[in-house]
Amino acid sequence: MKRTIAALGVGVALALGGCINIGGKDNGPAVVHYVLSDATPAASPAPVRADVTEDSGFPRSEARGDVSAPTLLVLDTTAGSFYDTDQIVFSRSAGTRGQYQFARWTERPGKRFAGLMRSRLDRQGAWRVSDTGGYARGDMLLDTELVEFYHDAVANPGQVRLVLRAELLDLKQRKLLGRREFEQRVAVASYDAKGAAEASNVAVGRVLDDLLAWLATFQ
Repeated sequence: MKRTIAALGVGVALALGGCINIGGKDNGPAVVHYVLSDATPAASPAPVRADVTEDSGFPRSEARGDVSAPTLLVLDTTAGSFYDTDQIVFSRSAGTRGQYQFARWTERPGKRFAGLMRSRLDRQGAWRVSDTGGYARGDMLLDTELVEFYHDAVANPGQVRLVLRAELLDLKQRKLLGRREFEQRVAVASYDAKGAAEASNVAVGRVLDDLLAWLATFQ
């Protein structure tokens, strides 16, 4: 009986460790890299204005949508130091955090989320979207932070929890227009890194849905 319990404990540890051995090598499990994605189906991109060319002086991302639409500067998404990593984070008990040993994101979640956010805003076409690199002027500025982003593995198979804090500022009037937190909890299909990554994609898509709906109230 004790041997059976011990074997079960090892199995759970391996699952949460993301242990996947590819190629049958004996020198340890291979590290698997997962791409964080927006699970929402891609919409048709907004049309590019015919009068805007690469040397027009506007960033390429501002060439989409209505010329009268406000320009939205989108900062890179920040994250706390523990989440500012390519490692996938999990929690086995309240108030604790761990990291999958043999699973990684291909890109740090904050940076990747910012790219997905700009792409979604571009596709929507309601804003002229720009990052803040180089010379950039805008009407409003969007600042976001990943407050929580982890696989809550207290129960089997658990859920992914994503909390995003967003602030929208009016650059012309120099005032805060709004601040809000968005939270999504998505059930995980399997008790491992693969299940966590798949649920994370769904959580990202849902948070972006909520974020864009909120931004629409300021147009």
